[in-house]
Amino acid sequence: MDPNITPPDTEQADGDVVQNRFSPSYLMTLIPGVGVAAVITAIATYLGHLFPIVGSPVFAILFGAISTIFIKLPSSFAPGVRFTSRGILQASVVLLGLGLSLSQVLRVGASSLPVLAGTLLAAIGGGFLVGRLLKIEPDISLLVSVGTGICGASAIAAMSATIAATESEIAYSIATIFTFNVAAVLTFPLLGHLIGMSSRSFGLFAGTAVNDMSSVVAAATVFSGASVGYAVIVKLTRTLAIVPLTVGTALIRQRRHEDPASSSLAVFSRQIRKGFPPFILFFLLAVVVSSIGIVPTFVRVHVSTVATVMITAALAAIGLSIRFDQIRRAGFKPLAMGAILWVLVAGVSLSLQTFLHIK
Repeated sequence: MDPNITPPDTEQADGDVVQNRFSPSYLMTLIPGVGVAAVITAIATYLGHLFPIVGSPVFAILFGAISTIFIKLPSSFAPGVRFTSRGILQASVVLLGLGLSLSQVLRVGASSLPVLAGTLLAAIGGGFLVGRLLKIEPDISLLVSVGTGICGASAIAAMSATIAATESEIAYSIATIFTFNVAAVLTFPLLGHLIGMSSRSFGLFAGTAVNDMSSVVAAATVFSGASVGYAVIVKLTRTLAIVPLTVGTALIRQRRHEDPASSSLAVFSRQIRKGFPPFILFFLLAVVVSSIGIVPTFVRVHVSTVATVMITAALAAIGLSIRFDQIRRAGFKPLAMGAILWVLVAGVSLSLQTFLHIK
């Protein structure tokens, strides 16, 4: 795999996209990467119909990852792979909003708060303790903690602007988070079926215990179509935590005179932009449109099917983005910390659901 093909949510980590995304020349650069993702999607969709217990998203990410071992894609494939892993995935989330109502979003967001708060505290508090125990660099420890507790690479990108993290620290943290995103997609749906979770409880589990949005949507899709909408709402509610966390970190560092520039308006606005990508607003707009009843019935009927195909394509591209060399370079300690927090957060989510009698 070419080193220019980076994991989703990692490109443009420190700035804005300067290329016109609507120019014909840019659209032409997408064809190779989108094309290879489409081929994997077609194969994965066919196998998903044959083996529904596995599901097409799992086949897609596995085929994408395995292909990187045997095939080195040229750098010309990178733009299309990145677009599919990010743009198509985000579009699928917006599409899912057409099948929801505003009352559902508000109800689910409010009811999930106890579990959201518990898992966030477990990730941040556990990360602090595990980081000190394993003697991991404080910035890496913080980035892995917020990535696990909030929203994966998006939270890492936002927090990295606050603490002025180095490129290597960001890369190590994202590689760690990315590893356990893949593990969650492959194992959590099976775990959910083994312990008899309902679609609602698994949606809450995925939304609180899986890192990036792509993996949340994929894991919920594999478990059951009914759990996807719930998982997305919980995940978006969880994303809200990035604002107080980054602002609080900036204020603490300013007081300690470690990073006086961290409270500037430019840095703060960049944090907000990274923590709240535009697709979240489009998702909420789709929910509003659905709530007022102007979406035709035939559209609502097919939304889930189309979204599943788009999710499968995004997971194929994510598989193609896996860089095993970067994961190896991350070293044992960050990966060990990521594994401990991954298990801890999942355990807290399941325990709180049991304690609160959430079915």
